[in-house]
Amino acid sequence: MNWIPLTDEQQLETIKEESKTQPVVIFKHSTRCSISSMAKSRLEREQEPEQVKFYYLDLIAYRSLSNKIAEDFQVHHESPQVLLIKNGECTYEESHNGISMEDIVLNQD
Repeated sequence: MNWIPLTDEQQLETIKEESKTQPVVIFKHSTRCSISSMAKSRLEREQEPEQVKFYYLDLIAYRSLSNKIAEDFQVHHESPQVLLIKNGECTYEESHNGISMEDIVLNQD
């Protein structure tokens, strides 16, 4: 898995711009949560689609950024959580055991 670390609010603008030409995934991960670790591991075991960028947010270290993501993309904060961004908007989100690469692939088009 080619994770791009998400550590700065400026990156949210980059993500919105990138999502105009390709789908972008944000994975919000709690390093203190076993369910989050399991969801991350499940994603990493699957083949990632070539046309999708994957950002990784350590929400323990960057809690305020996690809150900004919830605000900008109008989603309720969850942990773990995956958001699929297309054309600057969240078009799909899932949390906990519902996170799967298969669903990301199905919703990317």
